[in-house]
Amino acid sequence: MEQNPKMDTEMEQEQEQEEVTVTLTLDDGSELECVVLTIFDAGKREYIALLPMDGQEAEEGEVYLYRYSEDANGNPSLENIEDDEEYEIVAEAFDELLDEQEFDELVGEDEI
Repeated sequence: MEQNPKMDTEMEQEQEQEEVTVTLTLDDGSELECVVLTIFDAGKREYIALLPMDGQEAEEGEVYLYRYSEDANGNPSLENIEDDEEYEIVAEAFDELLDEQEFDELVGEDEI
């Protein structure tokens, strides 16, 4: 299912878990609430990684990657990544980021 990167401009901050969530509007008009995993650089652009909170996508641990930008007023905007080569670069950068975080967690545990 193709996702339309239309995002509610209000990001909700869950104070208990301190998770930032966004709601994606899908092509069929349904909405999918996602947790923002991270915003990261790849190449010369910023990207955002989103993890669905409910449904089959959440159960499978599927992560959505989009181009991320903000307008002059700081309002976020998402765009689909249409180019396969660009997507591969972004996915690799995200995987490297995950690997670094796991390494940092392991090193941090050893130091305690």
